[in-house]
Amino acid sequence: MTEMIIPLYLSNHEVCLENNFHQTGFLHCVSGDAPDKAIQTLKRFETAATNHPILGPHVAPLSGKDDIRRWFWQADGHLPGWKGYINKFDGYAHSANALAAVYRETKASGVNYVLGKHGAVSQIMYKDGKTIGIKTKVGQFHAAELVIVAVGAAAAKLVPEIATQVVAKSWSVAHVRLTDEETSALRGIPVTYTRDLGFYFEPDPKTNLLKLCPMGGVYINTDPTTGVSHAPESLEASAFMPHDDESRIRRLLAQTLPKLAKRPLVRKSLCWFADTKDSDFIIDYVPNTASSVVLLSGDSGHAFKMFPILGSWARDLLQVPHNKQPIARWRWKEPKANHAGNWGGDSRELKDILPCRVKL
Repeated sequence: MTEMIIPLYLSNHEVCLENNFHQTGFLHCVSGDAPDKAIQTLKRFETAATNHPILGPHVAPLSGKDDIRRWFWQADGHLPGWKGYINKFDGYAHSANALAAVYRETKASGVNYVLGKHGAVSQIMYKDGKTIGIKTKVGQFHAAELVIVAVGAAAAKLVPEIATQVVAKSWSVAHVRLTDEETSALRGIPVTYTRDLGFYFEPDPKTNLLKLCPMGGVYINTDPTTGVSHAPESLEASAFMPHDDESRIRRLLAQTLPKLAKRPLVRKSLCWFADTKDSDFIIDYVPNTASSVVLLSGDSGHAFKMFPILGSWARDLLQVPHNKQPIARWRWKEPKANHAGNWGGDSRELKDILPCRVKL
């Protein structure tokens, strides 16, 4: 996958990347209190990047705050025991802007979108073992000979056959609101990822928000009648950050940008994604639908970096003879009971961490 995506990022000419990919570098570290698992994972990533023919020349090891401040001079915290590496090739893409760019381009090319409550799909409709279209939550029917299901954590709601093969999981995010001066000072900082605490990247100049994600809990929402995890129906049920995650975020800020460590956290939320046990995608026809329904899911939290080529994978599947996915690891797999997955460590149930004021 790396070989497929790097040329697109190098050219930066794809509609979704143009002016939306920011090559700020990737500061990948552990703190002095990191567990051995985090340290070993860091070493594995560093070795892979160092040995890569394109990425390797951009990678440099770091040990201690003086090394780190060469690349992130704004980090005026103590950085206790920090070590890792910088990958100057990497950066981040602004997802909302990239999606908006694709929307504008495709709409101009004649693609029709149905958004809002009128576009919320509740059910795939079938007749004689083949899809005839979809039905929305407001009761409107849209006829179709082919339905491609690419709805992330909601996959099992529309394709129940996926059972526990794809599990809705989440991690938390929050933001710190900055002043214009603070946002300006942090422009161009590398994506700063501490494996035992969390990560952030440069603030959005339009909102003055610094986005933060802890490396902590992974949360599921299991239906006790089916054993399948689904994202909750209401946004309110996800509009918070668990206490342990907030503690990690504040430790991350205290060690790197201490002036922000006690700043109020705003726009807290759980971010839901579709996890698979092997963290591979599932891009295949749903069995027993006469090749009329395709599932494109199982992002396991890493789909957006493949955004420029993700659609081509669905196109390639539609063009193969005999309707068989040629890439074995992306094929439909038989569901297995009691699948909790292994992404991000142990999972906790949403009902066990909800603030008292929120109900499912």
